[in-house]
Amino acid sequence: MVVHDLDATVKRYVEDYGIGPWEFFEVKPEKATELHENGRPVGAARCATTKVGSVWWELTQPLDPESLLGRFLAEKGAGVHHIAVVTPDYEAALAMQTKPLPLTGSFMGVQVSYLPTDEDLGITLEVFKGLENVTTE
Repeated sequence: MVVHDLDATVKRYVEDYGIGPWEFFEVKPEKATELHENGRPVGAARCATTKVGSVWWELTQPLDPESLLGRFLAEKGAGVHHIAVVTPDYEAALAMQTKPLPLTGSFMGVQVSYLPTDEDLGITLEVFKGLENVTTE
């Protein structure tokens, strides 16, 4: 979910819906040197994640209005930008793509890519590899 104000949104999830606890982290181009959106360094963002049952929730506040998520927020407002799905073969999923990937690379030990599915499916799919190594510290 892309949000305008991460702190206020997390507070509402916790106080109004009992969803949490949340772990916070920042994505910065200098910390995510191997992560690119449309071939350029990734835009800065503040993020928070929590797990509800077996589902991970991620809230992201873009800090760069020119980033992929910053433009999404400006054009469409807060809401669901992408859904992450497990794929049995990350490399094969990428090899099937005929359009450029909107986002690809690695961050915090995870290989991640957004597939260009928004026009066909109405949502961007994220595929990943290496999630078992993730810590947000």
